Amino acid sequence: AEWHFLISGGTTVPKKLPNPASDWLSDRSWGEVLMLAALHNFAKFADEFPDHLDGFRRVFDSSDPHREPLPGHWDSDLDSFQKLLVLRCLRADKVANAMQDFVSQKIGQRFIEPQTADLSLAFKDSSPTSSLIFILSVGTDPAVDLYKFAEEMKFIKKLTAISLGQGQGPIAENLMKQAMERGHWVFFQNCHLAPSWMPSLERLIEHIDPNKVHRDFRLWLTSMPSPSFPVAVLQNGSKMTVEPPRGIKANLLKCFTNFNDEFLNGNSKGGTFKLLLFSLSLFHGVTLERRKFGALGFNIPYEFTDGDLRICVSQLNMFLNEYQNIPFKVLQYTAGHINYGGRVTDDWDRRCLMNILDDFYSDIVLDNQHIFSPSGIYHQLDPDDTVHKVIEEQAKSILKRISLPINLAEVSAQYPVKYEESMNTVLVQEVIRYNRLLGAIHQTLKDLLKALKGLVVMSQSLETMANSIFNNVVPELWSSKAYPSLKPLAAWVIDLVDRINFIQHWIDNGIPPVFWISGFFFPQAFLTGTLQNYARKAVISIDTITFGFKVIDTDLDTLTSRPDNGCYIRGLFLEGAQWDSTLHELAESRPKELYTDMPVMWLIPTANRKKPVTGVYDCPVYKTLTRAGTLSTTGHSTNYVVAVEVPSTKPQFHWIKRGVALLCALNY
Repeated sequence: AEWHFLISGGTTVPKKLPNPASDWLSDRSWGEVLMLAALHNFAKFADEFPDHLDGFRRVFDSSDPHREPLPGHWDSDLDSFQKLLVLRCLRADKVANAMQDFVSQKIGQRFIEPQTADLSLAFKDSSPTSSLIFILSVGTDPAVDLYKFAEEMKFIKKLTAISLGQGQGPIAENLMKQAMERGHWVFFQNCHLAPSWMPSLERLIEHIDPNKVHRDFRLWLTSMPSPSFPVAVLQNGSKMTVEPPRGIKANLLKCFTNFNDEFLNGNSKGGTFKLLLFSLSLFHGVTLERRKFGALGFNIPYEFTDGDLRICVSQLNMFLNEYQNIPFKVLQYTAGHINYGGRVTDDWDRRCLMNILDDFYSDIVLDNQHIFSPSGIYHQLDPDDTVHKVIEEQAKSILKRISLPINLAEVSAQYPVKYEESMNTVLVQEVIRYNRLLGAIHQTLKDLLKALKGLVVMSQSLETMANSIFNNVVPELWSSKAYPSLKPLAAWVIDLVDRINFIQHWIDNGIPPVFWISGFFFPQAFLTGTLQNYARKAVISIDTITFGFKVIDTDLDTLTSRPDNGCYIRGLFLEGAQWDSTLHELAESRPKELYTDMPVMWLIPTANRKKPVTGVYDCPVYKTLTRAGTLSTTGHSTNYVVAVEVPSTKPQFHWIKRGVALLCALNY
């Protein structure tokens, strides 16, 4: 019923009431409110509406009413879908925006942003006997995407295109037969304009012999939805829908996906060309979006296309290369009166178009700080802020923050192998592991900076690394030599700096009273070293020793010395529960709190220890949030560290069902 109301509106009014806010709420909107009361969850909505007039007026007057909270208890009582129904009554013009927010919230932002067609995926699924079909919509032209893909596949000289229409059938049939023999591609455009030839096309495709046709042959088709298009061809082919971008952001994205670095950097005017190119692309997006507003946009809804933008861009590139000074009058005339203006038949629309163009195609846009909209959301881009520049700045920043490898010889001399102190060995091993990582980071970053300057060849591995740095992902060249981590690159670098500081503090100031267990490259070695220290001190076999556990609720600053036996550890996070320091036991998590800090724990080595049966939860400790890893020789996952006993008055199964675990590191 709620879905039906959103789509079609209400049909019955359960109770007639006078409009309590006739000064700002129209009778039509009030009628919708009365019909909304027919739904079960809105039974008292119309009755209580007068009690919250100020709150509903705020929603009504807001520029973003779909993001305003509802007044009173209605904001908490209604879910996000039901709030759409209230918005439909008060501000029907914003329901589409609210639907976008709803879809984005429920299933993700990418479902409301038009995705650029990836022809390589469709091509992989195709074969010489099945066609690839573009299903067209108004204002789209997939030809450019196909030509670009053909160029990538080295097939641009083997691609033949023909636009179907009257008398083109025999020519198309001949082209297709030749392409099948030679292994070329054929591109039949606008199949819906040749309905009489469609049966012949179906026959040609059905008679393709998979044993005789060249394996490189491909048939590409474009068509508007049409009843004359052969059903068998449609069912057996790979279908792709090409939708026009929606919104200025999507239009800009589509424009710039067609420009490569060679084109962007090939103009003699450099930065000026990039500034005008961005302005022109923004103008294109604005003219397309104005059609949404009916006669307020243009008196006649003109079908501006990507072709109009392409010819303007081509002319911009040519004029800037040929002329010393920028010929703005020529650029404005060709764009406003010929390329875009050639479609405009209404004089008042032409006046409007030229006024809009003047905002985007003049010398004022050559300022890096220029703002296109009063809100400041749309502003000019810095032409020098290229991907390479961003990567170079990030690489230099990381290189500056991460220290050089630690002097291993000095550490080994300062902390020699001792029978009674296994922590010396643990420290040296940690330094060796971290040095391997630090060395790789410094070497690869220096190589990348040289490659960006053109001093050395940009190898595939360096290019992959550069893309990772730009996308805030830890490069494979580093993660393969690093500890397990789910953090993005920025957080990963901060974490690595903290880890090196922990190791350096240990080297400079001696063995710390409290160990940051998350800072160890290989925490299992540290735990084994702690057991070994006790075994050698007590002169007993290490096989008979296990850890006992005690949670220390005192402040970290008060722990200034190591315990006589075992060690203090910090840096663990609880997932699925929290630590109650008052009751000194595990407790349920607070609402919306995924992870909580665990206090310092004392690991107490004990010989022949019997595990307690009650009063504790046997809690596994993992290195990362995924918990999964590869199976190691110990029978445990490589992500698993140790199991600790955490005090709890609840039985084990209570926390087991909640998946409670301790983690050395989070993903942020």
